[in-house]
Amino acid sequence: MDIHALQQIVHKTRDARRKQTIPKFPPAERDTLIKKYHPDFRESAYRPIRFGPNEGDKTVVELATLLEGDSPVQDDLDLTPQYSTDVLVIGGGGAGCAAALHAHGAGAKVILATKLRLGDSNSVMAQGGMQISVAPEDSPVTHFLDTLKGGHMQNDHALLKVMVEDGPSIAKWLIELGVLFDRQADGNLHVKKGGGSSKPRLLTCSDYTGLEIMRVLKDEVINQKIQLLEFAAAVELLSDDDGQCTGAIFKDLDNHRYVVVAAKSVILATGGIGRLHIQGFPTSNHYGATGDGLCLSYRMGAKLAHIDTFQYHPSGAVYPEQLIGALVTEGIRSEGGHLVNAKGERFVNELDTRDVVSSSIIRECEEGRGIRTMSGRIGVWLDTPLLDAEHGPGTVEKHFPAMVMQFERFGIDISKDPVLIYPTLHYQNGGVKIDANSETNVRNLFVAGEASGGLHGRNRLMGNSLLDLMVFGKRSGLTAASRAASMKQGKLTLKHLQRFRAEAKKHGNSSGVISPMILPAYTRKVG
Repeated sequence: MDIHALQQIVHKTRDARRKQTIPKFPPAERDTLIKKYHPDFRESAYRPIRFGPNEGDKTVVELATLLEGDSPVQDDLDLTPQYSTDVLVIGGGGAGCAAALHAHGAGAKVILATKLRLGDSNSVMAQGGMQISVAPEDSPVTHFLDTLKGGHMQNDHALLKVMVEDGPSIAKWLIELGVLFDRQADGNLHVKKGGGSSKPRLLTCSDYTGLEIMRVLKDEVINQKIQLLEFAAAVELLSDDDGQCTGAIFKDLDNHRYVVVAAKSVILATGGIGRLHIQGFPTSNHYGATGDGLCLSYRMGAKLAHIDTFQYHPSGAVYPEQLIGALVTEGIRSEGGHLVNAKGERFVNELDTRDVVSSSIIRECEEGRGIRTMSGRIGVWLDTPLLDAEHGPGTVEKHFPAMVMQFERFGIDISKDPVLIYPTLHYQNGGVKIDANSETNVRNLFVAGEASGGLHGRNRLMGNSLLDLMVFGKRSGLTAASRAASMKQGKLTLKHLQRFRAEAKKHGNSSGVISPMILPAYTRKVG
Protein backbone atom coordinates (compact mmCIF):
# COMPACT_ATOMS: atom_id res chain seq x y z
CA MET A 1 0.00 0.00 0.00
CA ASP A 2 1.14 3.56 -0.75
CA ILE A 3 2.82 5.34 2.18
CA HIS A 4 0.35 8.23 1.94
CA ALA A 5 -2.59 5.86 2.29
CA LEU A 6 -1.00 4.27 5.36
CA GLN A 7 -0.64 7.69 6.98
CA GLN A 8 -4.41 8.12 7.09
CA ILE A 9 -4.74 5.88 10.16
CA VAL A 10 -2.67 8.43 12.10
CA HIS A 11 -4.92 11.30 11.06
CA LYS A 12 -8.10 9.35 11.81
CA THR A 13 -7.03 8.32 15.33
CA ARG A 14 -5.48 11.64 16.40
CA ASP A 15 -8.47 13.09 18.26
CA ALA A 16 -9.01 9.89 20.26
CA ARG A 17 -5.32 9.64 21.16
CA ARG A 18 -5.23 13.23 22.41
CA LYS A 19 -7.54 12.16 25.25
CA GLN A 20 -5.22 9.33 26.34
CA THR A 21 -2.57 9.30 29.05
CA ILE A 22 0.03 6.57 28.68
CA PRO A 23 1.81 5.79 31.98
CA LYS A 24 5.45 4.77 32.11
CA PHE A 25 6.15 1.08 32.54
CA PRO A 26 6.63 -0.17 36.12
CA PRO A 27 10.26 -1.26 36.89
CA ALA A 28 9.73 -5.02 36.51
CA GLU A 29 7.93 -4.61 33.18
CA ARG A 30 10.62 -2.20 31.93
CA ASP A 31 13.37 -4.72 32.68
CA THR A 32 11.49 -7.55 30.99
CA LEU A 33 10.84 -5.43 27.90
CA ILE A 34 14.47 -4.32 27.56
CA LYS A 35 15.92 -7.80 28.06
CA LYS A 36 13.61 -9.28 25.44
CA TYR A 37 13.82 -6.64 22.71
CA HIS A 38 16.82 -4.31 23.19
CA PRO A 39 19.77 -5.11 20.87
CA ASP A 40 22.18 -5.08 23.85
CA PHE A 41 20.68 -8.40 24.93
CA ARG A 42 21.11 -10.32 21.67
CA GLU A 43 23.68 -12.85 22.82
CA SER A 44 24.64 -13.91 19.29
CA ALA A 45 25.96 -10.40 18.62
CA TYR A 46 28.56 -10.56 21.43
CA ARG A 47 31.78 -12.43 22.17
CA PRO A 48 34.60 -12.18 24.76
CA ILE A 49 37.72 -10.12 24.01
CA ARG A 50 40.59 -12.60 23.83
CA PHE A 51 43.45 -10.51 25.25
CA GLY A 52 44.43 -7.07 26.50
CA PRO A 53 43.25 -4.99 29.47
CA ASN A 54 39.65 -6.22 29.10
CA GLU A 55 40.44 -9.88 28.41
CA GLY A 56 37.32 -12.00 28.91
CA ASP A 57 34.88 -9.07 28.84
CA LYS A 58 32.13 -9.33 26.25
CA THR A 59 31.39 -6.76 23.60
CA VAL A 60 29.86 -6.76 20.13
CA VAL A 61 31.76 -8.80 17.56
CA GLU A 62 32.51 -5.74 15.42
CA LEU A 63 34.28 -3.93 18.26
CA ALA A 64 36.05 -7.00 19.67
CA THR A 65 37.57 -7.62 16.23
CA LEU A 66 38.93 -4.07 16.00
CA LEU A 67 40.29 -4.07 19.57
CA GLU A 68 42.26 -7.21 18.76
CA GLY A 69 43.39 -5.83 15.40
CA ASP A 70 46.96 -4.94 14.53
CA SER A 71 48.37 -1.45 14.03
CA PRO A 72 49.22 -0.30 10.49
CA VAL A 73 52.48 1.09 11.91
CA GLN A 74 55.66 -1.02 11.73
CA ASP A 75 58.16 -1.18 14.59
CA ASP A 76 60.96 0.34 12.51
CA LEU A 77 59.11 3.56 11.62
CA ASP A 78 61.27 6.69 11.98
CA LEU A 79 59.83 8.48 15.04
CA THR A 80 61.52 11.81 14.45
CA PRO A 81 58.66 14.24 15.13
CA GLN A 82 57.41 16.63 12.48
CA TYR A 83 55.60 18.59 15.21
CA SER A 84 56.08 19.04 18.96
CA THR A 85 53.55 20.48 21.40
CA ASP A 86 52.50 20.60 25.04
CA VAL A 87 48.97 19.27 24.50
CA LEU A 88 47.86 17.24 21.50
CA VAL A 89 44.09 17.04 21.05
CA ILE A 90 42.84 14.34 18.68
CA GLY A 91 39.32 15.03 17.44
CA GLY A 92 37.62 18.13 16.07
CA GLY A 93 34.14 17.84 17.61
CA GLY A 94 32.71 19.36 20.76
CA ALA A 95 34.99 17.64 23.29
CA GLY A 96 38.10 18.26 21.18
CA CYS A 97 37.36 21.95 20.64
CA ALA A 98 36.51 22.50 24.31
CA ALA A 99 39.70 20.72 25.39
CA ALA A 100 41.86 22.70 22.96
CA LEU A 101 40.34 26.04 23.99
CA HIS A 102 40.78 25.44 27.71
CA ALA A 103 44.33 24.09 27.33
CA HIS A 104 45.23 27.08 25.15
CA GLY A 105 43.59 29.45 27.66
CA ALA A 106 45.76 27.92 30.40
CA GLY A 107 48.89 28.87 28.48
CA ALA A 108 49.76 25.55 26.83
CA LYS A 109 50.94 25.15 23.27
CA VAL A 110 48.17 23.15 21.59
CA ILE A 111 47.80 21.20 18.37
CA LEU A 112 44.31 20.03 17.41
CA ALA A 113 44.37 17.16 14.90
CA THR A 114 41.21 15.85 13.27
CA LYS A 115 40.55 13.00 10.83
CA LEU A 116 38.32 15.10 8.60
CA ARG A 117 37.69 18.84 8.89
CA LEU A 118 37.37 20.87 12.07
CA GLY A 119 33.78 20.41 13.24
CA ASP A 120 33.03 17.19 11.31
CA SER A 121 31.56 15.25 14.20
CA ASN A 122 28.50 13.85 15.92
CA SER A 123 28.40 17.06 17.97
CA VAL A 124 27.23 19.04 14.94
CA MET A 125 24.20 16.78 14.58
CA ALA A 126 22.99 16.93 18.20
CA GLN A 127 19.43 18.22 18.04
CA GLY A 128 17.56 17.73 21.30
CA GLY A 129 19.49 20.06 23.58
CA MET A 130 21.86 20.12 26.55
CA GLN A 131 20.75 19.13 30.04
CA ILE A 132 21.87 21.64 32.67
CA SER A 133 20.09 22.36 35.96
CA VAL A 134 19.54 26.12 35.66
CA ALA A 135 15.79 26.35 36.41
CA PRO A 136 14.78 27.55 39.91
CA GLU A 137 12.84 24.33 40.64
CA ASP A 138 15.76 22.13 39.52
CA SER A 139 19.13 21.24 41.07
CA PRO A 140 22.32 19.29 40.31
CA VAL A 141 21.15 16.70 42.84
CA THR A 142 17.94 16.08 40.87
CA HIS A 143 19.94 15.95 37.64
CA PHE A 144 22.28 13.41 39.30
CA LEU A 145 19.40 11.19 40.41
CA ASP A 146 17.61 11.31 37.04
CA THR A 147 20.80 10.34 35.23
CA LEU A 148 21.60 7.57 37.71
CA LYS A 149 18.14 6.10 37.26
CA GLY A 150 18.37 6.39 33.47
CA GLY A 151 21.75 4.63 33.51
CA HIS A 152 20.33 1.67 35.46
CA MET A 153 22.35 2.70 38.53
CA GLN A 154 25.60 1.73 36.76
CA ASN A 155 26.99 5.26 36.33
CA ASP A 156 30.37 6.20 37.79
CA HIS A 157 29.27 8.43 40.70
CA ALA A 158 32.42 10.56 40.72
CA LEU A 159 32.10 11.40 37.02
CA LEU A 160 28.38 12.05 37.32
CA LYS A 161 28.81 14.37 40.29
CA VAL A 162 31.37 16.42 38.38
CA MET A 163 29.16 16.67 35.30
CA VAL A 164 26.01 17.91 37.03
CA GLU A 165 27.88 20.33 39.30
CA ASP A 166 29.96 21.85 36.50
CA GLY A 167 26.89 22.29 34.28
CA PRO A 168 25.83 25.85 35.19
CA SER A 169 29.37 27.23 34.73
CA ILE A 170 29.53 25.53 31.32
CA ALA A 171 26.28 27.23 30.30
CA LYS A 172 27.75 30.57 31.37
CA TRP A 173 30.94 29.93 29.39
CA LEU A 174 29.06 29.02 26.22
CA ILE A 175 26.76 32.04 26.48
CA GLU A 176 29.78 34.32 26.94
CA LEU A 177 31.35 32.80 23.83
CA GLY A 178 28.18 33.61 21.87
CA VAL A 179 25.95 30.52 21.85
CA LEU A 180 22.36 31.64 21.23
CA PHE A 181 20.27 29.43 23.51
CA ASP A 182 16.49 29.79 23.27
CA ARG A 183 15.01 32.40 25.60
CA GLN A 184 11.63 33.07 27.16
CA ALA A 185 9.80 36.33 26.54
CA ASP A 186 11.34 37.82 29.73
CA GLY A 187 14.86 37.00 28.51
CA ASN A 188 15.49 34.05 30.83
CA LEU A 189 16.77 30.78 29.42
CA HIS A 190 14.02 28.53 28.08
CA VAL A 191 14.16 24.93 29.33
CA LYS A 192 12.35 21.89 27.94
CA LYS A 193 11.49 18.46 29.33
CA GLY A 194 13.56 15.52 28.13
CA GLY A 195 12.88 11.79 28.18
CA GLY A 196 13.70 10.19 31.54
CA SER A 197 14.05 13.54 33.33
CA SER A 198 11.83 14.64 36.21
CA LYS A 199 12.37 18.38 35.58
CA PRO A 200 12.62 20.55 32.47
CA ARG A 201 16.36 21.27 32.04
CA LEU A 202 17.10 21.06 28.33
CA LEU A 203 18.77 24.18 26.97
CA THR A 204 18.11 24.33 23.24
CA CYS A 205 18.83 26.26 20.08
CA SER A 206 15.66 25.29 18.19
CA ASP A 207 16.42 21.78 16.89
CA TYR A 208 20.05 22.42 15.95
CA THR A 209 21.66 22.87 19.37
CA GLY A 210 24.84 20.97 18.54
CA LEU A 211 25.31 22.88 15.31
CA GLU A 212 24.99 26.21 17.11
CA ILE A 213 27.46 25.20 19.81
CA MET A 214 29.93 23.95 17.22
CA ARG A 215 29.53 27.14 15.18
CA VAL A 216 30.78 29.10 18.16
CA LEU A 217 33.50 26.67 19.29
CA LYS A 218 34.89 26.26 15.79
CA ASP A 219 35.09 30.02 15.30
CA GLU A 220 36.81 30.39 18.66
CA VAL A 221 39.43 27.75 17.85
CA ILE A 222 40.19 29.60 14.62
CA ASN A 223 40.14 33.01 16.32
CA GLN A 224 42.60 31.82 18.97
CA LYS A 225 44.91 30.63 16.18
CA ILE A 226 45.20 27.13 17.63
CA GLN A 227 47.32 25.02 15.27
CA LEU A 228 45.22 22.61 13.22
CA LEU A 229 46.07 19.38 11.44
CA GLU A 230 43.08 18.49 9.28
CA PHE A 231 42.61 15.24 7.35
CA ALA A 232 45.05 13.70 9.81
CA ALA A 233 43.84 10.30 11.05
CA ALA A 234 45.42 9.04 14.27
CA VAL A 235 46.68 5.47 13.69
CA GLU A 236 48.91 4.90 16.73
CA LEU A 237 49.93 6.47 20.03
CA LEU A 238 53.49 6.83 21.31
CA SER A 239 54.86 5.83 24.71
CA ASP A 240 58.05 6.18 26.75
CA ASP A 241 59.96 3.40 28.48
CA ASP A 242 57.52 3.51 31.41
CA GLY A 243 54.39 3.25 29.25
CA GLN A 244 53.39 6.90 29.59
CA CYS A 245 51.81 8.56 26.57
CA THR A 246 54.19 10.85 24.68
CA GLY A 247 52.47 11.63 21.38
CA ALA A 248 50.80 10.08 18.35
CA ILE A 249 51.30 8.98 14.76
CA PHE A 250 48.89 10.21 12.10
CA LYS A 251 48.19 9.22 8.54
CA ASP A 252 47.90 12.27 6.32
CA LEU A 253 44.83 11.42 4.23
CA ASP A 254 45.92 13.77 1.47
CA ASN A 255 49.32 12.21 0.70
CA HIS A 256 49.12 8.95 2.71
CA ARG A 257 52.30 9.71 4.66
CA TYR A 258 52.79 9.21 8.37
CA VAL A 259 53.13 12.30 10.55
CA VAL A 260 54.70 12.00 14.02
CA VAL A 261 53.66 14.46 16.74
CA ALA A 262 55.50 14.62 20.07
CA ALA A 263 53.34 15.80 22.96
CA LYS A 264 53.68 15.99 26.73
CA SER A 265 50.04 15.00 27.07
CA VAL A 266 47.44 13.65 24.65
CA ILE A 267 43.66 14.10 24.73
CA LEU A 268 41.60 11.65 22.69
CA ALA A 269 38.25 13.09 21.66
CA THR A 270 37.57 10.80 18.72
CA GLY A 271 33.84 10.28 19.27
CA GLY A 272 31.67 7.24 18.74
CA ILE A 273 31.34 3.98 16.91
CA GLY A 274 28.14 4.19 14.85
CA ARG A 275 29.81 3.67 11.46
CA LEU A 276 30.67 0.13 12.47
CA HIS A 277 26.93 -0.48 11.93
CA ILE A 278 26.74 -2.87 14.87
CA GLN A 279 24.27 -5.72 14.27
CA GLY A 280 23.50 -4.22 10.87
CA PHE A 281 21.71 -1.16 12.29
CA PRO A 282 21.63 2.11 10.37
CA THR A 283 23.29 4.96 12.24
CA SER A 284 22.83 8.64 12.95
CA ASN A 285 26.61 9.07 13.32
CA HIS A 286 28.86 11.11 11.05
CA TYR A 287 31.13 9.47 8.49
CA GLY A 288 34.24 9.29 10.66
CA ALA A 289 32.67 7.66 13.75
CA THR A 290 34.57 4.37 13.63
CA GLY A 291 35.71 3.95 17.25
CA ASP A 292 39.35 4.93 16.65
CA GLY A 293 40.03 6.14 20.19
CA LEU A 294 39.04 2.78 21.69
CA CYS A 295 41.56 0.88 19.54
CA LEU A 296 44.39 3.34 20.16
CA SER A 297 43.82 3.45 23.93
CA TYR A 298 43.43 -0.31 24.22
CA ARG A 299 46.80 -0.99 22.59
CA MET A 300 48.37 1.42 25.10
CA GLY A 301 46.93 -0.64 27.96
CA ALA A 302 43.98 1.61 28.86
CA LYS A 303 41.05 -0.12 30.52
CA LEU A 304 37.61 0.15 28.90
CA ALA A 305 34.28 0.40 30.75
CA HIS A 306 30.71 -0.58 29.78
CA ILE A 307 31.70 -1.63 26.27
CA ASP A 308 28.82 -4.10 26.07
CA THR A 309 26.13 -1.42 25.92
CA PHE A 310 25.11 0.92 23.11
CA GLN A 311 22.30 3.37 22.62
CA TYR A 312 19.78 2.98 19.84
CA HIS A 313 17.96 6.28 19.43
CA PRO A 314 14.22 5.56 19.20
CA SER A 315 13.52 7.81 16.25
CA GLY A 316 15.73 7.24 13.25
CA ALA A 317 14.10 7.95 9.90
CA VAL A 318 12.87 4.91 7.92
CA TYR A 319 11.38 6.80 4.98
CA PRO A 320 12.47 8.15 2.53
CA GLU A 321 15.46 5.92 1.77
CA GLN A 322 17.81 8.91 1.51
CA LEU A 323 17.28 9.67 5.22
CA ILE A 324 17.67 6.13 6.60
CA GLY A 325 19.11 6.34 10.11
CA ALA A 326 19.03 10.14 10.31
CA LEU A 327 17.62 11.43 13.59
CA VAL A 328 14.12 12.74 13.98
CA THR A 329 14.76 14.84 17.05
CA GLU A 330 13.50 13.70 20.44
CA GLY A 331 12.32 17.26 20.89
CA ILE A 332 9.22 16.39 18.87
CA ARG A 333 8.25 13.82 21.50
CA SER A 334 9.15 16.29 24.23
CA GLU A 335 6.63 18.71 22.72
CA GLY A 336 3.93 16.01 22.72
CA GLY A 337 4.35 14.01 19.49
CA HIS A 338 2.82 10.51 19.69
CA LEU A 339 4.35 7.20 18.64
CA VAL A 340 1.66 5.26 16.76
CA ASN A 341 1.58 1.70 15.45
CA ALA A 342 -0.14 0.35 12.31
CA LYS A 343 -3.44 0.11 14.19
CA GLY A 344 -3.35 3.78 15.16
CA GLU A 345 -2.53 2.97 18.80
CA ARG A 346 -0.06 4.59 21.18
CA PHE A 347 2.01 1.88 22.86
CA VAL A 348 4.57 3.63 25.09
CA ASN A 349 5.03 6.83 27.08
CA GLU A 350 7.02 8.88 24.59
CA LEU A 351 9.11 10.50 27.36
CA ASP A 352 10.33 7.26 28.89
CA THR A 353 14.07 6.53 28.66
CA ARG A 354 15.55 5.82 25.25
CA ASP A 355 16.18 2.13 25.89
CA VAL A 356 12.53 1.60 26.92
CA VAL A 357 11.14 3.54 23.94
CA SER A 358 13.47 1.80 21.46
CA SER A 359 12.60 -1.62 22.88
CA SER A 360 8.89 -0.81 22.63
CA ILE A 361 9.20 0.18 18.97
CA ILE A 362 11.16 -2.99 18.16
CA ARG A 363 8.47 -5.04 19.93
CA GLU A 364 5.67 -3.45 17.89
CA CYS A 365 7.51 -4.20 14.66
CA GLU A 366 8.48 -7.77 15.58
CA GLU A 367 4.93 -8.57 16.69
CA GLY A 368 3.40 -7.40 13.41
CA ARG A 369 2.16 -3.93 14.35
CA GLY A 370 4.77 -2.02 12.35
CA ILE A 371 4.38 -0.25 9.02
CA ARG A 372 6.37 -1.64 6.09
CA THR A 373 7.74 0.59 3.34
CA MET A 374 7.91 -0.34 -0.33
CA SER A 375 11.64 -1.07 0.07
CA GLY A 376 10.93 -3.57 2.85
CA ARG A 377 11.93 -1.46 5.85
CA ILE A 378 9.66 -1.36 8.88
CA GLY A 379 8.86 1.24 11.51
CA VAL A 380 6.16 3.10 13.45
CA TRP A 381 4.64 6.54 13.00
CA LEU A 382 5.71 9.67 14.83
CA ASP A 383 2.70 11.99 14.76
CA THR A 384 4.41 15.31 14.01
CA PRO A 385 1.22 17.17 12.86
CA LEU A 386 -0.15 16.69 16.38
CA LEU A 387 2.10 19.53 17.54
CA ASP A 388 0.30 22.06 15.34
CA ALA A 389 -3.04 20.63 16.48
CA GLU A 390 -2.07 20.94 20.16
CA HIS A 391 -0.10 24.18 20.20
CA GLY A 392 -1.39 26.06 17.17
CA PRO A 393 -0.49 26.31 13.47
CA GLY A 394 3.19 26.98 12.78
CA THR A 395 4.48 25.21 15.90
CA VAL A 396 6.42 22.57 13.96
CA GLU A 397 7.95 25.10 11.62
CA LYS A 398 8.89 27.46 14.47
CA HIS A 399 10.42 24.92 16.86
CA PHE A 400 11.88 22.40 14.40
CA PRO A 401 13.10 24.34 11.35
CA ALA A 402 16.02 21.99 10.64
CA MET A 403 13.74 18.96 10.71
CA VAL A 404 11.23 20.67 8.43
CA MET A 405 13.98 21.47 5.92
CA GLN A 406 15.44 17.95 6.11
CA PHE A 407 12.17 16.31 5.05
CA GLU A 408 11.09 19.15 2.74
CA ARG A 409 13.98 18.25 0.43
CA PHE A 410 12.10 15.03 -0.36
CA GLY A 411 8.65 16.52 -0.72
CA ILE A 412 7.43 15.71 2.81
CA ASP A 413 5.72 18.33 4.98
CA ILE A 414 6.05 17.07 8.56
CA SER A 415 3.55 19.63 9.80
CA LYS A 416 0.89 17.89 7.71
CA ASP A 417 1.96 14.23 7.61
CA PRO A 418 3.55 11.90 10.20
CA VAL A 419 7.02 10.44 9.69
CA LEU A 420 8.07 6.82 9.83
CA ILE A 421 10.78 5.95 12.37
CA TYR A 422 12.71 2.99 13.83
CA PRO A 423 15.64 2.86 16.30
CA THR A 424 19.01 3.86 14.86
CA LEU A 425 22.49 3.19 16.29
CA HIS A 426 23.23 6.47 18.00
CA TYR A 427 25.65 6.42 20.90
CA GLN A 428 28.42 4.41 22.52
CA ASN A 429 27.40 4.25 26.19
CA GLY A 430 30.79 2.90 27.27
CA GLY A 431 34.35 3.67 26.29
CA VAL A 432 37.77 4.28 27.82
CA LYS A 433 37.61 4.38 31.61
CA ILE A 434 38.57 7.81 32.98
CA ASP A 435 38.82 9.64 36.30
CA ALA A 436 37.18 12.96 37.20
CA ASN A 437 39.84 14.87 35.23
CA SER A 438 39.42 12.65 32.15
CA GLU A 439 42.72 10.80 32.62
CA THR A 440 43.00 7.10 31.86
CA ASN A 441 45.12 4.55 33.74
CA VAL A 442 47.84 5.38 31.18
CA ARG A 443 49.58 8.49 32.49
CA ASN A 444 49.29 11.60 30.31
CA LEU A 445 46.59 10.00 28.17
CA PHE A 446 43.21 11.70 28.55
CA VAL A 447 39.90 10.83 26.90
CA ALA A 448 36.92 13.18 26.66
CA GLY A 449 33.43 12.89 25.22
CA GLU A 450 31.81 9.86 23.65
CA ALA A 451 35.05 7.87 23.49
CA SER A 452 35.14 7.79 27.32
CA GLY A 453 33.18 5.39 29.48
CA GLY A 454 31.54 5.21 32.88
CA LEU A 455 29.57 8.44 33.08
CA HIS A 456 26.33 7.30 31.45
CA GLY A 457 26.08 3.78 32.86
CA ARG A 458 24.06 1.46 30.66
CA ASN A 459 21.83 4.08 29.04
CA ARG A 460 22.42 7.78 28.38
CA LEU A 461 19.71 10.33 29.05
CA MET A 462 19.07 12.68 26.15
CA GLY A 463 20.87 16.00 26.44
CA ASN A 464 23.65 14.68 28.67
CA SER A 465 26.07 14.10 25.79
CA LEU A 466 26.55 17.79 24.98
CA LEU A 467 27.16 18.54 28.65
CA ASP A 468 29.56 15.59 28.90
CA LEU A 469 31.57 16.99 25.96
CA MET A 470 31.91 20.42 27.48
CA VAL A 471 32.59 19.37 31.10
CA PHE A 472 35.21 16.74 30.36
CA GLY A 473 36.63 18.64 27.42
CA LYS A 474 37.31 21.47 29.87
CA ARG A 475 38.66 19.21 32.61
CA SER A 476 40.95 17.29 30.28
CA GLY A 477 42.26 20.49 28.70
CA LEU A 478 43.04 22.19 31.99
CA THR A 479 44.62 19.09 33.56
CA ALA A 480 46.68 18.26 30.47
CA ALA A 481 47.93 21.86 30.26
CA SER A 482 48.87 21.90 33.95
CA ARG A 483 50.67 18.58 33.61
CA ALA A 484 52.59 19.73 30.54
CA ALA A 485 53.78 22.87 32.30
CA SER A 486 55.60 20.83 34.93
CA MET A 487 57.28 18.15 32.80
CA LYS A 488 59.68 17.54 29.96
CA GLN A 489 58.82 15.83 26.71
CA GLY A 490 59.02 12.06 27.10
CA LYS A 491 60.85 9.64 24.85
CA LEU A 492 59.04 8.52 21.69
CA THR A 493 58.84 4.73 21.39
CA LEU A 494 56.50 1.99 20.20
CA LYS A 495 57.25 -0.35 23.10
CA HIS A 496 53.56 -0.60 24.03
CA LEU A 497 52.83 -1.78 20.50
CA GLN A 498 55.57 -4.40 20.70
CA ARG A 499 54.04 -5.69 23.94
CA PHE A 500 50.57 -5.75 22.40
CA ARG A 501 51.78 -7.69 19.37
CA ALA A 502 53.58 -10.19 21.58
CA GLU A 503 50.37 -10.79 23.54
CA ALA A 504 48.33 -11.11 20.35
CA LYS A 505 50.78 -13.71 19.04
CA LYS A 506 50.57 -15.63 22.31
CA HIS A 507 46.79 -15.84 21.87
CA GLY A 508 47.10 -16.93 18.26
CA ASN A 509 45.49 -13.79 16.87
CA SER A 510 46.05 -13.78 13.12
CA SER A 511 42.83 -12.28 11.77
CA GLY A 512 44.67 -9.88 9.50
CA VAL A 513 42.43 -7.02 10.68
CA ILE A 514 44.12 -3.62 10.84
CA SER A 515 42.74 -1.03 13.26
CA PRO A 516 41.65 1.65 13.60
CA MET A 517 39.29 1.42 10.64
CA ILE A 518 39.68 5.19 9.92
CA LEU A 519 36.75 5.35 7.48
CA PRO A 520 33.88 2.90 6.89
CA ALA A 521 34.22 0.54 3.95
CA TYR A 522 31.07 1.13 1.90
CA THR A 523 32.55 0.14 -1.45
CA ARG A 524 33.52 -3.33 -2.58
CA LYS A 525 36.95 -3.95 -3.98
CA VAL A 526 36.95 -5.16 -7.57
CA GLY A 527 39.36 -7.86 -8.72
